Amino acid sequence: MSGSAFPVQGAGRGIASPGLALLALLIGLFLAAFLVIPVVTVIFVAFQPKGSTGFTLINFVDFFSTDLFRRSFWNSAYVSLMSVVIASLLALPLAYYTTRFEFRGAALVQTLGVIPLIMPPFAGAVAMQLLFGRNGTVNLLLDDWFGFKVPFMEGLNGVIFVEAVHYFPFILVNLSTSLRNIDRAMEEAAQNLGCSGFRLFRRIVFPLAMPGYVAGASLVFIKVFDDLATPLLLNVKDMLAPQAYLRITSVGLADPMGYVISVVLIVASLLAMWLSTLALRGKDYATVQRGGGGTVKRPLRGIDRVLAYGAITVVLVLVLAPHVGLFLLSIATIWSFAPLPDGYTAAHYARVLSESGQYITNTLIYAGLAGLIDVVIGSAIAYLVLRTGMPAGRWLDYVATAALAVPGVVLGIGFLRTYFGVTLPSGQSLAAFWGMIVLALAIRRLPYALRACMAAMQQISVSLEEAAQNLGATRSRTVRRIVMPLMLSGVAAGFVTSFATAAVELSATMMLVQTQSDAPLAYGLYVFMQSPAGRGAGAALGVIAVVIVGLSTYVSNRLVERDMAARSEAKE
Repeated sequence: MSGSAFPVQGAGRGIASPGLALLALLIGLFLAAFLVIPVVTVIFVAFQPKGSTGFTLINFVDFFSTDLFRRSFWNSAYVSLMSVVIASLLALPLAYYTTRFEFRGAALVQTLGVIPLIMPPFAGAVAMQLLFGRNGTVNLLLDDWFGFKVPFMEGLNGVIFVEAVHYFPFILVNLSTSLRNIDRAMEEAAQNLGCSGFRLFRRIVFPLAMPGYVAGASLVFIKVFDDLATPLLLNVKDMLAPQAYLRITSVGLADPMGYVISVVLIVASLLAMWLSTLALRGKDYATVQRGGGGTVKRPLRGIDRVLAYGAITVVLVLVLAPHVGLFLLSIATIWSFAPLPDGYTAAHYARVLSESGQYITNTLIYAGLAGLIDVVIGSAIAYLVLRTGMPAGRWLDYVATAALAVPGVVLGIGFLRTYFGVTLPSGQSLAAFWGMIVLALAIRRLPYALRACMAAMQQISVSLEEAAQNLGATRSRTVRRIVMPLMLSGVAAGFVTSFATAAVELSATMMLVQTQSDAPLAYGLYVFMQSPAGRGAGAALGVIAVVIVGLSTYVSNRLVERDMAARSEAKE
């Protein structure tokens, strides 16, 4: 049995050709050049004495002996943990009621619950300030009606609030999947023994859904811990990711603290992934049936029905508020110290379309090229793993997936340190070339495209390829005429996923953008949001970003649904 984490169809059925070996080598060189070497360089420099070569731990001693860095570390850990807690409180009612009960509108609730992910969190931060800030809509109404204000957006509270609202869909999606697969008979047995209500949820349902919850919670923790732009926009600088960015951009590439902070960020991401695995180790979450009994839902009656609809309505209003706030800001003439804008205008959109067309064009080019690179490499790695049984394919899979643990700011710093001294024939530094932004986006989103390509190829029977080869088709012809057409919808879904998420990526691009003419939409959005005068135009640009990502997500879902329908018809 193969040691791969994925089922290998047809592994070892054929001898790896020199062409496949060359393909594996080229992919390995790509990953080495733009993932392994930049990250290793960051780690290496963190252990170097400033201004000289050798090995030292003094940089880490300085890090932990400096009050600012210690405070930044604990602030990042606190914000990440509290974001997980708040995100859990938002996701639990949506996931539980829509999957375990007869709940009218469950599909709509699940769809609306995922919408926060299509908005860049730093764009939502500005909208949240206008709605929940000290002089935002909610606090102005509270002060007017009851004479008090709630510090929703003060300091670290604001970062926690924004991050939890933005990332809670990770918990919602994973927890909902686990809840759907719980055998209904387990609940019935517990009810027959007198267990009901919250005790039933706490003792039976939630423990069985723990794998999905832990997977979502660990993703939220990692994403929040590594986020750069949201704290900066909220003027919270004493966190690790902002400190890494500020050290490199203000002190310079020679400053070791930026690299030390980057190593701490990587270790924290790996630690979160390891702890999530450790939390589930040695425990059995299997049920008697695989999802079959979980499809039978209980009815909601009386006060339970009222409470369920009330809780879900409150959660949806809260998590969709940033989108409403961003749209209102994009059409507002003036919105300050008032519950709603003083007037409305389309001037911000006109300004964005006239002044910021380059941002949008760059984004389409960068995200499109990154998505293309990802699906090409993802399809190639999937083929090497699932069709050849080459050990190199499995290692390429591991290395590409490891990009999940590398924060964007760390990758950006690695690119700068590794390639800043490399000069192009034009005299420009390689690190300042716009193509490096594309490569950074491709590396950051490669794991998502890889998983989509892997899933698409796993659903193709190897017997189809064997039949083609028995009829005289070469391996390359078989891949071109059989494998790729059957993978097309899965590959397209991977491309769209990579494109949509790369379109709003900021952490890596903030480090690599050298001129305004090379800046993508997310960078332009961040620049606009830095000043009150530019926030209307920034909000308009943010709405455009949401539309781009939303349409991409819709196309991706349609492709997946069409593929599933086609496969179902073929089986019938």
